[in-house]
Amino acid sequence: MTGRSVLIIEDDPSLSRGLHDNFAAQHYRVQLARGGREGLSAALANPPDLLILDLMLPGMNGYEICRAIRARRLEMPIIMLSAKGQETDIVRGLELGADDYVTKPFSTLELKARVRALLRRASSHRAVTGTTIRHEGLSMDLEGLTLLRDGELVHLTPTEWELVRVLMTNAGKTMTHRQLFAAVWPGRQYGDAQQYLRVHVANVRRKIESNALDPRYIFTEPGVGYRFAAPQ
Repeated sequence: MTGRSVLIIEDDPSLSRGLHDNFAAQHYRVQLARGGREGLSAALANPPDLLILDLMLPGMNGYEICRAIRARRLEMPIIMLSAKGQETDIVRGLELGADDYVTKPFSTLELKARVRALLRRASSHRAVTGTTIRHEGLSMDLEGLTLLRDGELVHLTPTEWELVRVLMTNAGKTMTHRQLFAAVWPGRQYGDAQQYLRVHVANVRRKIESNALDPRYIFTEPGVGYRFAAPQ
């Protein structure tokens, strides 16, 4: 990822400077913005390869920035920084077009890992080659409607197939329960999407994971949704 550009919009001087130094040490080209409007102007004038965006900012909040960027059809990955435990805020940001999030206080190592994952996803075009999606031991043939795990056919129901397809084509991106439900069951009304999805994800994990209790493919984002492992 050497040379990739990262824009950090964060009003906490010590945090923004610490992030700047950490990413610069990894040879990223880093730009800082302290205010919302300043950050949006920077993102629109010279779109970065990835944006790290705090939700609570002076002048213009992270939601407004995210909405404005996606309205311009800019597709750079966006990672939100959110206060711990604010699941409703996280869900709102993801539904406005953010790709992932970390909660404060957070590990810089975790944030850098999320950045690498999203940049890999962006550069791999969602890991899709022709009509096949591949990830480590999994291979999904979108035309033949088959899923192989280490060369062995995995038998999926139509609903499980669609759930895996949506997750794999968005590998590395956190998807909310509502986003997943709308993608897998378009137009259908639902009550508790979280509970509904939990059952289907558990069934899929039993079929594709070596250990469903310690997954390598489908990760739970507590209170928010699910994330398929980023392409390697």
